Amino acid sequence: MKHKTFFWFFLPTGLAMLVFIAAPIVSVVMQSMFLPIEAVLVETENCGPFGCKTETTIDQEATAKLREANPLGRFAGLEVYFDRGHLATSEVAEAWNTSESWGAFFAELRDLPFYRAIAFTLTYTFVCTPLLIALGFAIAVAVNSLHRHLKGLVIFFSLLPMIVTPLVGSLILFWMIDSRGILGNFISFLANDPDLSLKASTPLMWTSLIVYGIWSSAPFAFVVFYAGLQTVPQDTLESAQIDGATRWQQIRYVTIPHIMPLVTFVALIQLMDNFRVFEPIVGFNAEAHATSLSWIIFNDLGGETRQLGAAATTSVLTILGVAILLSPVLVRTWRDFRGRT
Repeated sequence: MKHKTFFWFFLPTGLAMLVFIAAPIVSVVMQSMFLPIEAVLVETENCGPFGCKTETTIDQEATAKLREANPLGRFAGLEVYFDRGHLATSEVAEAWNTSESWGAFFAELRDLPFYRAIAFTLTYTFVCTPLLIALGFAIAVAVNSLHRHLKGLVIFFSLLPMIVTPLVGSLILFWMIDSRGILGNFISFLANDPDLSLKASTPLMWTSLIVYGIWSSAPFAFVVFYAGLQTVPQDTLESAQIDGATRWQQIRYVTIPHIMPLVTFVALIQLMDNFRVFEPIVGFNAEAHATSLSWIIFNDLGGETRQLGAAATTSVLTILGVAILLSPVLVRTWRDFRGRT
């Protein structure tokens, strides 16, 4: 394709990327360096028959003028990135100097909102992603080996988690694991502990969120892998069968290498989605046990005092986190591409 033809072909996509991707990212980065203008306080002395007292009020006119003159707010540079609500560099340094062991150091980090959120986010991401890939692949292999009259029904039930709205699905599972729900009662029976509550235990709540994450995302991996299985060369499989390869050996040495690019694709998508986990935390009402970076953004933007600078800072850190997570996969993909060319 000629360069001129490629330019006009790519131009609409490039403009859309600039408007809907690049511009919002630049805006968020700029907003993360500004803090809201503080209200102008005025002290007035009111005297009455019982003496005088000083009252502090907000000068609405002066405050409005300041905010009108500085629509983005007060420039703070990287101050927000290092405050207690984010990287908390001073608190981390103090914990490092005062902690007597690694356990005590990490215990103090868990008291900081950003590190508490990043701990759950990374755990959720690195546990959910490989397990949902494995589950999706297992379902695809199982469905591909079924009789054609059964495939349609099994595919329909396999896609149900994808059909259900994420928030609704998390609410349903949340009600099921309640102490009065069917799963909650069953687990209490197995543990022989009538007072066991999944919602009152941090490890059990984390496990519930991870199980939901795998259940809700596995259908996507299943669809991709099932489509990939239809392209596996049958001649190669038949040759492996003639050579005496078992079913597992056929999958390991023929099927998996063939669909490995699809595994990379699913891993990239799920790493991004899992790192931005949000709906399960809200649906499970799990803020007391688990928070994520996306939940922090939602929390900063809620209420009457919207902390736009803090939310923008967390958004930038989330983008950087996603970039770091994807970089090894992207580098490997690029090396494989260069090797083939």
